[in-house]
Amino acid sequence: MTYLPYGTTANGPWSVEITASSAGWTYAGLRIADLTDAPVSFDTGEEEMLVLPLAGSCTVTITEPGADQRRPTETFRLTGRASVFDGPSDFVYVPIQSRATLQGAGRIALPSAHATHALQPRYVAAAEVPVEIRGAGQASRQLNNFCAPDVFDCHKLMAVEVLTPSGNWSSYPPHKHDTPNPGEAVLEEIYYFEVAHQGIGYQRVYSSECGHIDTLAEVSSGDVVLVPYGYHGPSMAAPGYDLYYLNVLAGSAEQRSMAFCDDPRHAWIRSSWDDQLIDPRLPFGRTS
Repeated sequence: MTYLPYGTTANGPWSVEITASSAGWTYAGLRIADLTDAPVSFDTGEEEMLVLPLAGSCTVTITEPGADQRRPTETFRLTGRASVFDGPSDFVYVPIQSRATLQGAGRIALPSAHATHALQPRYVAAAEVPVEIRGAGQASRQLNNFCAPDVFDCHKLMAVEVLTPSGNWSSYPPHKHDTPNPGEAVLEEIYYFEVAHQGIGYQRVYSSECGHIDTLAEVSSGDVVLVPYGYHGPSMAAPGYDLYYLNVLAGSAEQRSMAFCDDPRHAWIRSSWDDQLIDPRLPFGRTS
């Protein structure tokens, strides 16, 4: 199943829990914690993770289970943000084979990927997150490239945020990354959605030479769409409702890459942006 409505993957402290095993693949995962007063503790095991506030703030305490003498406990304070439409957030990297405790109030995302290299915990301020505007006209959208391959170092994990003004399309033209071709990475991908004003959006995923897949999902806040293969896009923001999604990507290649291949039937769309203006509603929130 590629479309997972909010609530269908809830488990314990997680309102959304997507593991590589539950998704039926090897690498990519995502958890969402709705923090209140009680702390949430967990072991990362073989997953490297990011702690990314979607709304609210928290502290992140990291240590190695049963090995406190080898690495002191580290605590990071995440300022967070009011909502995903208020600009990028600061975030923390949590290595494999660590124990982490989250405490605070808000909705916190934990993108993850199975990895074998243990990197150091790191904090990145919101002001350091690159913001990019892509497309033009009704295909204008904003990317918060907080964990793109050329921005932040991980072993396998990649993640970006995409914000699409109401009435616009993103993830467009449709593209794929499922075949080991020159200029194309083979990746598993998760789309996690939030929609302004409790609204709706739409996500399309369809077949490529890798196999049959046929999804056109009406999405709302908390919904997830899995992309094991196939062309994905467009992501459609309904009129009146700005659309946000968190993309989590991971694959087997030693060098991280988000390289993709456009559906050749629609690749011409990119050249049509040359004489169109960028949507003046962008960017959302702060950009520094």
